[in-house]
Amino acid sequence: MRIKSFKVLVHVLYSLYVSLSFSRSLICFVLKPYNFFSKKPMNTMLNSSHALFSLIFLYCIFFSSLALSSPVSDPELIVDEVHRKINESISRRNLGYFSCETGNPIDDCWRCDKDWEKNRKRLADCGIGFGKNAIGGRDGEIYVVTDPGNDDPVNPKPGTLRYAVIQDEPLWIIFNRDMTIQLKEELIMNSFKTLDGRGASVHIAGGPCITIQYVTNIIIHGLHIHDCKQGGNTYVRDSPEHYGWRTISDGDGVSIFGGSHVWVDHCSLSNCNDGLIDAIRGSTAITISNNYLTHHNKVMLLGHSDTYEQDKNMQVTIAFNHFGEGLVQRMPRCRHGYFHVVNNDYTHWEMYAIGGSANPTINSQGNRFVAPDDSFSKEVTKHEDAPESEWSHWNWRSEGDLMLNGAFFTLSGAGPTKSSSYSRASSLAARPSSNVGEITISSGALSCKKGSHC
Repeated sequence: MRIKSFKVLVHVLYSLYVSLSFSRSLICFVLKPYNFFSKKPMNTMLNSSHALFSLIFLYCIFFSSLALSSPVSDPELIVDEVHRKINESISRRNLGYFSCETGNPIDDCWRCDKDWEKNRKRLADCGIGFGKNAIGGRDGEIYVVTDPGNDDPVNPKPGTLRYAVIQDEPLWIIFNRDMTIQLKEELIMNSFKTLDGRGASVHIAGGPCITIQYVTNIIIHGLHIHDCKQGGNTYVRDSPEHYGWRTISDGDGVSIFGGSHVWVDHCSLSNCNDGLIDAIRGSTAITISNNYLTHHNKVMLLGHSDTYEQDKNMQVTIAFNHFGEGLVQRMPRCRHGYFHVVNNDYTHWEMYAIGGSANPTINSQGNRFVAPDDSFSKEVTKHEDAPESEWSHWNWRSEGDLMLNGAFFTLSGAGPTKSSSYSRASSLAARPSSNVGEITISSGALSCKKGSHC
């Protein structure tokens, strides 16, 4: 209150100071022709008043500076306010002309453009969170997949998806029609690639699916990925110059293995052999957003094992997703790293929603959690593989989350008010949890038609 009062006083006095300076000049200009006062007395009078207000103004500035430099009761509030203003400024700048103001900053960035089909690469500038710098194939040519069959893991044919993803140069990969691609082996991607399913209904299903291994700058957008199987014990090409022997794969929908700058957005994923999206072995700078995930047990694993400490630098943003019907657990299950879980809609789980082990930092903000009717499954969280004496020190917080049907979040570590403890697990400003339904209503692969808003 004291600081605010001084600020107001300084503002008022400064306004008077400026007004007096202006009035002095105006009076001299207006009255001089009429010679109401001699020049010297008028200037003397005005200069005296001007000097008096100058002294008062400087006096207040001095004492207000003392007040403003004194310790505040809660420095965390100042930090939060600064971060909020910075994030709001960045959001307004990034949304730009095409903003639909839906509250979903990714969709607001591009979906209102009815010429999205001509401006596909605009999507690469719409990322948020830890994976926001993933540019995919933005700086390369557009490649059109025309052949959904003829998948040859060693000698892929031009026109196929596998031929596109192994190339060394950046490529923005699109599809010329609706298609289902049943891969014979893992689709091993090379760096700087975008898979863009907009404008067609593209399913990768019924075989091994997508592997992002030791590569960077990958965008996967607008695909249906489901019923993924194991593959391996055979040769698979990963670049124009190299193919190698692959052991048995896990059968994930999207497997990120030592990858970085990866963004998975607006995909529909379900019913795979292992995880829908797994990130392990030092993967980092990842955003998983706007996806619709259903009918699966172990949904999302982030971190290889409790003993694999290279995952301590992992940073993943999980934002605007809908975790829907038929899900059981791991939304996500985290190890070691830093995880920002923000503005997601959790409408179904059977065991738990968010879990982890090996001291991960989990920052849950603005989510909506609807617990199942089972009275033994109301808890959102699961601290795994450690006694309470250990997991009670892990930094897990819930801030602004909406808990429905008896859902509850077990806090641990530094607690929700110590924002500095969660700085490495913070990647964007959360919207109110009351807006989650609107933000996530279009989660999953979109039905985009050329010449109209997507």
